[in-house]
Amino acid sequence: MPTVNVDKNELYQALGKHYTTDEFREVCFEFGIELEEDTSEKEMASKEVGVAKAEGLSERPILKIDIPSNRYDLLCHEGISRALLIFQEKANSPSYNVVEPADGHVQILIKPETAQIRPHVVGAILRNIKFTERSYNNFIDLQDKLHNNICRKRTLVAIGTHDFDTIKGPFTYEALPPKEIKFVPLNQTKELDGEELMNFYTTDKHLGKFLHIIRDSPVYPVIYDANRKVCSLPPIINGDLSKITLNTKNVFIECTATDLTKAKIVLNTVVTMFSEYCEQPFTAEPVKVIYPDGTEHIYPDLSPRTMTVKADYINACTGLNLETSEIATLLKRMSLSIKAINEKAEILVEVPPTRADVLHACDIMEDAAIAYGFNNIPKTLPACATVGKQLPINKLSDLVRKEIALAGWTEVLPLILCSHDENFAYLNKKDDNLTAVKLSNPKTAEYQVVRTSLLPGVLKTVRENKKHTLPIKVFEVSDVVFKDNSFERLTRNERHVCAIYCNKVSGFEFIHGLLNRIMDMLGVKLVSASDNKKGYFIKESD
Repeated sequence: MPTVNVDKNELYQALGKHYTTDEFREVCFEFGIELEEDTSEKEMASKEVGVAKAEGLSERPILKIDIPSNRYDLLCHEGISRALLIFQEKANSPSYNVVEPADGHVQILIKPETAQIRPHVVGAILRNIKFTERSYNNFIDLQDKLHNNICRKRTLVAIGTHDFDTIKGPFTYEALPPKEIKFVPLNQTKELDGEELMNFYTTDKHLGKFLHIIRDSPVYPVIYDANRKVCSLPPIINGDLSKITLNTKNVFIECTATDLTKAKIVLNTVVTMFSEYCEQPFTAEPVKVIYPDGTEHIYPDLSPRTMTVKADYINACTGLNLETSEIATLLKRMSLSIKAINEKAEILVEVPPTRADVLHACDIMEDAAIAYGFNNIPKTLPACATVGKQLPINKLSDLVRKEIALAGWTEVLPLILCSHDENFAYLNKKDDNLTAVKLSNPKTAEYQVVRTSLLPGVLKTVRENKKHTLPIKVFEVSDVVFKDNSFERLTRNERHVCAIYCNKVSGFEFIHGLLNRIMDMLGVKLVSASDNKKGYFIKESD
C-alpha cells in the first residue's frame, strides 16, 4: 500500500477546513484511505537518519496517508484533495477535455527497431501551465510514486516530462546501439554515450537500480526531437536540454512501455492530476503516435468509459434497499456519474479517466457502499441459519495426521510445485505428457510442474536435514494434481499420504507398521493379493 506525504496546511486549505488529527483520520476512514501519521519533514528524517542529520529541515506539518495500491489518482496532493472535496459534496467531478491544436498534432514516429526492447509510446502536452514550488515537487513525486507502483520499477512503463519550448517536434522513438546515443544527461554537464552512461550511473543510489532493465540489450530506446537532440533515454534518464523548471510553461509528457494499457493509465493519471494548473483547467493537447506499419493513434483518451450495473445487484450485495436516484447520489460522491437507466433497471455509469481501478460491477457496488458508509449499513440476521463444518476430506485428513503424529512421526509441508526432473527423472519415471500439469512460464527451474506425488517434497526435506539425529521419521498429508479432461478445469486433486523412514538400516518394518496402523484406523482390512475381498495388500515392486 503506497504512502503519500501531503503538506498539511496546503491540504486543509484546499479542503476549506482545518481538522484535528482525529477528525481528519475519520474523514480518511470514511473515504477508504488511512491517515498513518501527522508529522513533519524534520520529525520523519530524525527517525530515519537521526536527530543530528535532520537539523535544518522544515518543521512544516506533513500528513502521511496510506492509499490503496490501485487508486493511482490518489498518489498526490491534487488527487487526494480533489477526491475528498467531491466525496464531501463540496465540488463536482471535473470534465476532462482534449483540445485539438490549431496547427496540427505533434507527432511521435515509432521506428521498427523498438519492438526489440520497448515497443510502445504515448504522449500529451499540458499548455500554459503554472507551477509553484509545491506543485512542481508534487509533479515530480507523482512520477516517482507511479514508477514504484503501476510501472513496476519502470519495467512496464517509464515517464518522461520535458519543457516543450526547448525541443521541437515531430519526435522519433528509436532503438539504437549504445555507442550511437550521445547526449548530456539530466543535471549533468558532460556528454555521454550509452555505455558511458551505464558506467556513470552504476553507483548512483537512485538510478542505479533501473540500469538492469536495458543494460544487456544490444539496442537502447531513445527519443529524438526534430533537430536530433536526445529528449530521453527511457527508462533511465531524460536529457538536460529539456529539463523542467518552475518557469516551464508547456510540458511534453511521453511514456514508453512494454504494456500499452498501463502506459495509457499512467499518461491519463499525470494529465488529469496536473492539468488543473493549466490556463484552461483540465485540458490537454493530444499527440499523434505513428507506428511502423502506418497505424496512427491519438493520445490521451480522456473520454469517460461506460459500464452497466443493476441496482438490484448493489442492494443485494450491501443489504440495502436504495432507489436508483439514491445510488446516483452515492456514486457521484465517488467521482462516478449515472448516464441513463434502461428498461431492464440497469444503470449506465460513466467512469472518468482518473478511475482506472473501476473494472467490474463489484467495483461500482463497493464505491456505493463506501459513499453510504460501512458503519451506516444496518446489521441484520441472515435469512436462513447455517452451520459450518469441515469438508469430509479435510476432516479425514486431520484424523490421519493426528494418528501418524501420535505414532511418533513429524509432519512436513513442502511446496506443491517442483522441478520436472524431481517429479519424473529422479523417481525413475517417464513423462507421458498426460499426467502432470506444467507451468508455461516458470520463474525458476525449481517450479516447473505441479507435483503428481508427495515423494519428491518429502525426499527433499530429508536431504536438507541429513545432519539431523537419526532416525528421521517424516510424513505429509496433502494434495497432488493430475490432468483430467473429464473435469471442467481439466485437472483433479487427490489427497495422498506419504511417509519416509531414514536410518542406518532400511527400517521397512517401521513403514509397514505405520501402514497397518493407518489402515486399522480407517477400518480397512489386510487381505491376500489373490482374494477378491475389499481391503489392502502389499506386493513387491521395482
